[in-house]
Amino acid sequence: MASEYYRVADLETRVESLLHSVALVVAAFVFGTLVFLSAASVLRAAGFEVETMASLPPLLYTALTATQFLGFFAVIAFYVRFHRGGDLFAIEVPSLRSLLWIAGGFVGLFAVAAILSAVFRYVGVDTAVNQVTRQIEQYPVLAFYMIPVTFLFVAPAEELLYRGLVQGLFRRAYGSVPAVLFASLLFGAPHYFALLGPGDTKLPSIVLITVLGLVLGALYELTENLAVPILVHACWNSFSFLSQYLEAAML
Repeated sequence: MASEYYRVADLETRVESLLHSVALVVAAFVFGTLVFLSAASVLRAAGFEVETMASLPPLLYTALTATQFLGFFAVIAFYVRFHRGGDLFAIEVPSLRSLLWIAGGFVGLFAVAAILSAVFRYVGVDTAVNQVTRQIEQYPVLAFYMIPVTFLFVAPAEELLYRGLVQGLFRRAYGSVPAVLFASLLFGAPHYFALLGPGDTKLPSIVLITVLGLVLGALYELTENLAVPILVHACWNSFSFLSQYLEAAML
């Protein structure tokens, strides 16, 4: 029996949800990469060595990192404008109740990450390292520059794309539970290209990211306010950056 949790829509809606979701993710990364490369070429023309981003001043490094997410915003805005994508999600200023969900969601992410990390250590599975993490290891002060970037660019762009549009498309076709699952899978998979290390270390990291996506997706379904997963995502990334700073500073 169909419900808000699980349904099977008509074939056209199901096909559209899959094709549009994959196309949105691919387009966001392609256009984001083009914007990034364009910005890098400008810096290169100005005499900066962008081939080794570690040589860039922290402010330029974070600005260049943010340009990719300008591409995300452009794709999201296009879809919202021409495909009524704004009907797929809701966002508003967080209420007191939403703030409680944000605090609980952050604790939930921390607990899930801690449990999975402990499981990976117990079974002897290594995990890959994010490119930004490696940069912070070399230049700890970069962590403080990345915090405003994650609040203004990374978290809003990724949550609008995955929890807003992709999850909204799948919800319309299959209901909220499958939507959270499918959107989280599409959220985790592309992170393969942002991870450093052998292939066998990337899969556990992608599993962890996908599970964290499940938490963010569930938060949105429970609150019906995209601002909640955006802020939880941003706080989680910021916490990670600060943890990496403290670890690198103590070495």
